[in-house]
Amino acid sequence: MAAELTAHELIAAHRPTLDEALEAIRTRAYWSPHPEHPKAYGDNGSLDMAAGKAAFDALLGSRLDLGQPGTDDWVGGEVSPYGIELGVEYPHADLDVLLPAMKAGQRAWRDAGAEIRAVVCLEILKRISDRTHEFAHAVMHTSGQAFMMAFQAGGPHAQDRGLEAVAYAYVEQVRTPDTAEWTKPQGKRDPLALTKAFTPVPRGIGLVIGCNTFPTWNGYPGLFASLATGNAVLVKPHPRAVLPLALTVQVAREVLSAAGFDPNLVALAAERPGEGIAKTLATRPEIRIIDYTGSTEFGDWLEANARQAQVYTEKAGVNSVLVESAGNYKGMLANLAFSLSLYSGQMCTTPQNLLIPRDGIRTDEGPKTYDEVVGDIARAVDGLLGDDARANALLGAIVNPDVKARLEAAAGLGEVALASREVANPEFPGAVVRTPVLVKLDGAKPDDEAAYMSECFGPVSFAVAVDSASDAVELLRRTIREKGAMTVGAYTTDEEVEQAVQEVCLEEAAQLSLNLVGGVYVNQTAAFSDFHGSGGNPAANSALCDGAFVANRFRVVEVRREA
Repeated sequence: MAAELTAHELIAAHRPTLDEALEAIRTRAYWSPHPEHPKAYGDNGSLDMAAGKAAFDALLGSRLDLGQPGTDDWVGGEVSPYGIELGVEYPHADLDVLLPAMKAGQRAWRDAGAEIRAVVCLEILKRISDRTHEFAHAVMHTSGQAFMMAFQAGGPHAQDRGLEAVAYAYVEQVRTPDTAEWTKPQGKRDPLALTKAFTPVPRGIGLVIGCNTFPTWNGYPGLFASLATGNAVLVKPHPRAVLPLALTVQVAREVLSAAGFDPNLVALAAERPGEGIAKTLATRPEIRIIDYTGSTEFGDWLEANARQAQVYTEKAGVNSVLVESAGNYKGMLANLAFSLSLYSGQMCTTPQNLLIPRDGIRTDEGPKTYDEVVGDIARAVDGLLGDDARANALLGAIVNPDVKARLEAAAGLGEVALASREVANPEFPGAVVRTPVLVKLDGAKPDDEAAYMSECFGPVSFAVAVDSASDAVELLRRTIREKGAMTVGAYTTDEEVEQAVQEVCLEEAAQLSLNLVGGVYVNQTAAFSDFHGSGGNPAANSALCDGAFVANRFRVVEVRREA
């Protein structure tokens, strides 16, 4: 296959970016090559806002032919949470044809080496970045995120996570030298001498099982980690969020072909309505790596049944925020209100349980009772979302009927401190937009415990009354240990309480945010610096992104010869 992009060109274009990414993961300082502001994408051939929307509109009602082998049908059926039918059709694959074709290109991809694989991945990310506006609309209309969030989380932040995975993959592969001369003295006899060669070899085909809410942000780490370590990658999107990942596959195939590699190293597995091919794919012998984001039930099934594969899961947890005292009460309220509201709580990092002593807390505004704290949080959310235009920009749309049903059922679980209301979206009348509900629960009552110790994904939070700060810390420990947590937050001015919370999070392996009152929220993690999940509690068996996330996607094979 003739290469339009030479190795020299790719290295010259992308090695500086790779080096900056390597330095960023070493220092953990802020860095990103992908601008967050939409207006930054009007130059250098990038699609501007109008062109990006036009490109998305042109996709509606089209057939996205990826040129994959084994296409036996065309499937689709996505409906935007904003009420419009996308009408895009995707290739349906005969796996007995597609999977062997994917394996065929792995030898040349393996032999290319870690650096070439990395810069090819960076070229894929660069071309995706150039189409960020188009991708933003695709993410918005499959996930229900509001446009600005879809633009940032589905665009630059997702691209950052993909680049981060490439950087970690490169580090782990070059940790072992390509060759070594080995000489062992033998006293008076001639030394023993060997020449050794070490080659990172892929495990096989990686399977990425996409999620509905963050198709690119959650999909890119596994996709690029597997590809950068020499594996072919089959992308199985969520049936309601195919388009962003199908476009990603399209770009990847174009770049691989242009760089002289087999485009079938990356392919799409779209499914017919109700087909449910994830279990079939996950247990195919060709699939040797699985990346999954979604429900605990299916994540547990994968870990138990996909025995031939290395399985990386991000499942569900119960996230808690302990509110013991506040040095900046207004800042705390504003930060919590935003955290509870962003994307209608449809994030694996959104706080669910607010653990508040029933005797109240100390603040810079004087003591506050439990009821006052809960009421103030409710008013802060209400104030943040009181204007419908702002509410739509923060909430987005409810992603599926299950979330709406959980939201409506939550109001019957206890005393409602903040009722959910319907918000009209003038631009998209078909959108289902709801503000969060906040329910008071007693941490000492068994009936209440059944509610707050279960994940209620969506715009639902519980103000859990506890007897003391120490009881809150122990409840926090039990919640993480039994249910898992992607995030933990705490507000306290007491050093002993802070140390106790920190010790729980260290022992139970949960990521902790302390006393956030500014423009950073417990929901958010920054690539190259923050770890998303830990892999050390039931919410996830891996972290985005660390060495463990990439190192077991390849093995090192040694060939040794007499020198």
